[in-house]
Amino acid sequence: MLHKPTDATINSAFTGPVLRPWDVEPAVVELQELLRAHGFRLAITGEFDSHTEDAVLIFQRQKGIRVDAIVGPKTWAALKQDVKASARVLRKGHSGMDVHELQGLLMVNGYDVTRDGFFTEETKEAVIDFQKRHKLRETGQVDRVTWSILENKRR
Repeated sequence: MLHKPTDATINSAFTGPVLRPWDVEPAVVELQELLRAHGFRLAITGEFDSHTEDAVLIFQRQKGIRVDAIVGPKTWAALKQDVKASARVLRKGHSGMDVHELQGLLMVNGYDVTRDGFFTEETKEAVIDFQKRHKLRETGQVDRVTWSILENKRR
């Protein structure tokens, strides 16, 4: 069954800037990371190259979204809706359901963070403190190791 984002989903979803083939900007890195989290084999280059374009076209077709290689609100919403926790390294500036889950885990571990699905400075500071307390490298980024410990530890 296709899980097609609706306008209501999009309004509450975490979208990003409209991206087109051959764009070069930081949001392309997040796009490529999300496509990788959905199983596409892509290099993270920050360039919306032909490989990224092909992956976007396939993803849009799979999700029943207009197939045009333009990453707008519906494509962003679909990309961020079904991302499994730990499928991508999370960092400041990211948003989505996986960030929402991260914030919930931080709260369970005793951190007072806003649970809105946006990886802000507040979330980064909580992650750094968590990493410090658990003798992890203090990067402020959530990789598989940090996810694993977050899921299994309590403060």
